[in-house]
Amino acid sequence: MAKESIVIIGAGGHGKVIASTAQEAGLVVEAFYDDDPKKHGNTILGVPVIGGLELLKARREVKAVIALGDNQARKEVARRYEDFCQWITVIHPRSYVHSTVKLGKGTVVFAGVSVQPDAIIGEHCIINTGVTIDHDCIINDFVHLGPGVHLAGNITIAEGTLLGVGTSVIPGVKVGKWSIIGVGAALVNDIPDHVVAAGVPARVIKNLK
Repeated sequence: MAKESIVIIGAGGHGKVIASTAQEAGLVVEAFYDDDPKKHGNTILGVPVIGGLELLKARREVKAVIALGDNQARKEVARRYEDFCQWITVIHPRSYVHSTVKLGKGTVVFAGVSVQPDAIIGEHCIINTGVTIDHDCIINDFVHLGPGVHLAGNITIAEGTLLGVGTSVIPGVKVGKWSIIGVGAALVNDIPDHVVAAGVPARVIKNLK
C-alpha cells in the first residue's frame, strides 16, 4: 500500500522537525512551501523547497501541515488556505497518546510527548519535544507548548497561547488566550488573556493589549 504524502508550509527549523516527525510516522514529505525566495530550491532532509504558498491554490485538497512556530502566523495561514489544503495531524511514533485523547486537525505531536486520558487538544497546536499533558487538560486551538513543558491534570490553555521551554503548571490552572509564558515559569495561579507572565512563581510582567 502506498504511503500517504503530505506537504509542509514553512521551511525553517520547525519545519525540519515536523518533516522528521512525519517521516518517522511513515509519511512521505513531498515538498516544502515558503514565501521566502531565498529558501526556494533548497532541500531539507532531502525534501525540496519548491516555492511560495500561493502555489498551494493550484493543488486543491493537498494534505498539509503548517510549520510556523508563531501562533498568530499559523492561524492566519490556516484560515487563508483552508479551502485548498486538507490539514492533517502528525504524531511521532515515540510519543504516548492515550486512546481517549481528542486531537484536532493540523496539530503536531513531537517525540517524547505523553498525553494522558481524556485530554483534549485543539487544531493547529504544537506539542513540542518531551511535553507531558496529564488527564483532562484542555488545550485550545493554535497553542504552542514548548519543549519540556509539564502540565498537571485539569489545566486549560486558551487559544493562541505560548508556554515557553520548561514551563510547569499545577493542577486546575487556567491560562488565558494569546498570552506568553516565559521559559522555566511555574504557574500556580490562573493567568489572564493577552499578557506576558514569567518567573517562579509566575507573575504578569506585561500587558499585550
